[in-house]
Amino acid sequence: MSGCPFMGNTYHKLSLEDEKDDKSQEGLNKASKGGLVYGDYLQLNKILNAQELQSQKKGNKIHDEHLFIVTHQAYELWFKQILWEMDSVRVIFQNGRVRDERNMLKVITRMHRISMILKLLVEQFSVLETMTALDFFDFRDYLSPASGFQSLQFRLLENKIGVPQSLRVPYNRRHYRDNFKGQDYEQLLKSEQEPTLLQLVEAWLERTPGLEAEGFDFWAQFEVNVLRGLEEEFAMVQAKPESEEKDDLLSELQKQKDVLLSLFDEKRHEHLLSKGERRLSYKALKGALMIYFYREEPRFQVPFQLLTSLMDIDVLMTKWRYNHVCMVHRMIGSKAGTGGSSGYHYLRSTVRDRFQLTYIDSQAFGTLDTKDESDYSQIPLYSRILRQLLF
Repeated sequence: MSGCPFMGNTYHKLSLEDEKDDKSQEGLNKASKGGLVYGDYLQLNKILNAQELQSQKKGNKIHDEHLFIVTHQAYELWFKQILWEMDSVRVIFQNGRVRDERNMLKVITRMHRISMILKLLVEQFSVLETMTALDFFDFRDYLSPASGFQSLQFRLLENKIGVPQSLRVPYNRRHYRDNFKGQDYEQLLKSEQEPTLLQLVEAWLERTPGLEAEGFDFWAQFEVNVLRGLEEEFAMVQAKPESEEKDDLLSELQKQKDVLLSLFDEKRHEHLLSKGERRLSYKALKGALMIYFYREEPRFQVPFQLLTSLMDIDVLMTKWRYNHVCMVHRMIGSKAGTGGSSGYHYLRSTVRDRFQLTYIDSQAFGTLDTKDESDYSQIPLYSRILRQLLF
């Protein structure tokens, strides 16, 4: 027998006396007095009547076109919310209010909200996937030349978060902006000229306390400990008997050494920056690494959460692109897109369009921590150096 008081098949009708004592009915029906009501507040008359099936207009209503429209309208509404949150975060950074640590909670909350929305958008593809390729082809011809490439809000999102123009894949050998006109074109142009979220975060990272040479000088201590760690690591491997495993370990150590030493070569960093292989200035990179290594210190806990949320957003946007590519391939294979692009092949090439806080994530942070310390020789080099570093 269920312990839930609301379960059961028996409905006990209240007596007149019981009805008088029913506390659940003691509310006040304010709607009966007029004023703003739910449907008017949300403007549901506009939203719920915005699903205009092209197949129906042509006299051949296709059931699944309604799902296609509703899903994409939902995407656009969520894009609008993401832009709303991101613009508010950018304003906090631009006005210098981020220096007041009380505002950092707002920033973290809104960035986390963006991540949650993106997770929802990634999962939302599963709803569209309930439609088969044959179902889609029933109404696909009615869509042309409309295309998801023409989503103004998604392009604004890319620009405001910091997807660089140099990493964009041309659309039929044309600049992406050429596919927009009038006010939409002007909005895109303006978004390209405004400071991006990544640029604002970069400036904030450059002010990280502890980077000053006359003070704590985190970077000098970092370099000393990295070099010492590398020497100890190579000495340990060199002491092993000659074997194929030793050669493999030395080869892997050399690769990791090159990555670590590149951190201290500012000219090389600037060169990689000019090639688009790194996105943060040298000073900002120092700040980001310091925040990561001191993330358990009270002063750096919130900044660490911000960096984590940025990397989460980068990953989620890539997942969104990837899921989109997979869904398109499932629906149309290698056929051309409704807007005239190469379809699947074009979308697959855009998966690399990232705003990239990547150097921190993939090359410096990715192997810093380890859970299995039972065999010291198997602990990643970065992690072992960090055990000697700073703490």
